[in-house]
Amino acid sequence: MPMPVHEVPNRQIRAAHTDTTVTVYQAYGPHLGLPAALDGRFPAAWKRERMTWIKPSFLWMMYRCGWATKADQETVLAIEITREGFDRALREACLSHYESHVHPDQAAWKKSLRGAPARVQWDPERDLHLNPLPYRSLQLGLSGPASRAYADEWTLSIRDVTPLAREIHGLLRAGDDAAARSLLPVETPYSSGPLAHLGA
Repeated sequence: MPMPVHEVPNRQIRAAHTDTTVTVYQAYGPHLGLPAALDGRFPAAWKRERMTWIKPSFLWMMYRCGWATKADQETVLAIEITREGFDRALREACLSHYESHVHPDQAAWKKSLRGAPARVQWDPERDLHLNPLPYRSLQLGLSGPASRAYADEWTLSIRDVTPLAREIHGLLRAGDDAAARSLLPVETPYSSGPLAHLGA
């Protein structure tokens, strides 16, 4: 049974995960998403030098891509990556914005941000109808060496979950919330170690 909303920590990573893997989501246009799912790895056309954002929350991904209807986000991918890589990115990450209770001052935050291969945003989690919830969901941005490692070392499998997104969305439009909810990926609290440097 899900934890009551008022008991969920404001900043907590929730994900589908095993002892060795964690599943994150991204959405791309079919020209990138379909080859990635077919081959189980990102194609050469996937720009490894760009910042890429991964999301452990399926519903936050649905909010971001509009249930796979937004331009260049029509293909939703579930990417299973190593926990080792995910945890390393978290350890080396910096918050994408300054917070006085986390950073000594703005200059220290800017210095950390410049040197960090990953950055974190905590955005409102979403409910089944994509309304904001009173607690946050992790978005993890990877750049440079972290982006390359994600694409070529950490990624173990890539699945096209666009049909699942469309099925859930269809059930919601038909008013069958219970059936839609039953199809959601099971996401449970993820133990990543201390995240004080990320305000959690």
